[in-house]
Amino acid sequence: MTSMAPARTQTDLSFLLDHTSHVLRGRMTAALAEIGLTPRMHCVLVHALEEERTQIQLAEIGDMDKTTMVVTVDALEKAGLAERRPSSRDRRARIIAVTEEGARVAARSQQIVDGVHEAALGSLPEDQREALVQALNTLVSGHLATPPETSGPARRARERQK
Repeated sequence: MTSMAPARTQTDLSFLLDHTSHVLRGRMTAALAEIGLTPRMHCVLVHALEEERTQIQLAEIGDMDKTTMVVTVDALEKAGLAERRPSSRDRRARIIAVTEEGARVAARSQQIVDGVHEAALGSLPEDQREALVQALNTLVSGHLATPPETSGPARRARERQK
């Protein structure tokens, strides 16, 4: 029996991006776990250190829903790395303030994140590294800058069949 599947005319970009993202996320998670952080905790610490930000602002930056953000900040508070405080700009708002220990941990976690990224890019021939980063930046700031409106969330891409 012959295959009825249509012939591909383009590289499966969805698989390539999803697979590399999935593996990179797993490596990041494992590396940060060694110091007791998750990638979300790292994201909140680093972005809260940049400037005074509310929980809602940090959730948007980290692409987290409200429940996930609350759980993440609760974990940071329990670990003594951050705390909720009234905003100096709007007394009705609460910001996430990073403690001294949180700032120390954020500096270490940023080194870890940079190392994971460096290892991934370092696996490419030198002349391809910058080209990949430039191409991804072009997609992220252009054609793939914003997701389309859909009726439901996108599902994780299928695994490549061997």
